[in-house]
Amino acid sequence: MRILVTGKDGQVGWELRRTLAVLGDVVAVDRTQLDLSNPEQAASVVRELKPHVIVNAAAYTAVDKAESEEPLARAINALTPGAMALEAKKLGALFVHYSTDYVFDGQATQPYRESDPVAPVSAYGRTKEEGERLIRESGANHLILRTAWVYGVRGKNFLLTMLRLAKERDRLRVVGDQIGSPTWSRLIAEATAALVLKTAEKPVAETLNLTSQGQTSWHGFASAIVATGAELGLCPNIPVDAIGTADYPTPAHRPAYSVLSAENLKSTFDIALPDWKTALELCLDDLKR
Repeated sequence: MRILVTGKDGQVGWELRRTLAVLGDVVAVDRTQLDLSNPEQAASVVRELKPHVIVNAAAYTAVDKAESEEPLARAINALTPGAMALEAKKLGALFVHYSTDYVFDGQATQPYRESDPVAPVSAYGRTKEEGERLIRESGANHLILRTAWVYGVRGKNFLLTMLRLAKERDRLRVVGDQIGSPTWSRLIAEATAALVLKTAEKPVAETLNLTSQGQTSWHGFASAIVATGAELGLCPNIPVDAIGTADYPTPAHRPAYSVLSAENLKSTFDIALPDWKTALELCLDDLKR
């Protein structure tokens, strides 16, 4: 089985290169080899490689910058995935794509289910929602995996930023009124490999939430990072103060509540990620080693 992975050096893409290797021949590419800002070029790469599975782990994720670069974000997050999915349809390939909690407006008071109405409130969210729709419309066998608050041991992410700032400052101030489920990139990659194994040779058209269990605020997440990081000698144990969203204005509007229910993933495919605290401890232990 030939598996094409985009975004090979990203948080999830880097982990996928390992988890998918046991399933077949992984061809991992970066933006120099497959340009997601160019739908025609990306589609031509798919036609040339003729993969059995495409895992699109690349995306435009600069949420605030997307407010001023929405056409570019739309090309990368919507138009190109749509074009690649059309090629997957022609090849009979499985197309796996990652989406986000930002397709929702964040006004809920209980975890979002896959069937809940989408209502993105930012340019980033709009482009990701359009990408979902174009993939469904392509008619390709597909898995759209919605995840949230992704972190890992590589790249730019909240975990590594908090560890760095804890070494540079006497105390941290972190937003405490936005709620979500921190999700380790390695667990996303492992779940993806399990899903590919279960679905690569079967008709499938699923949108699934893929996040760790439990929920917390950015402040709660930061506090756990600093406390556990200090125990492992990764940073000093400094105070972490909670602030409101209004105290940290950003160009893009963030969902206040973006917890996703992963019940369908468990009931349909018997896959469940651990609680976010357990996953964080595993990740930090891995980073320490």
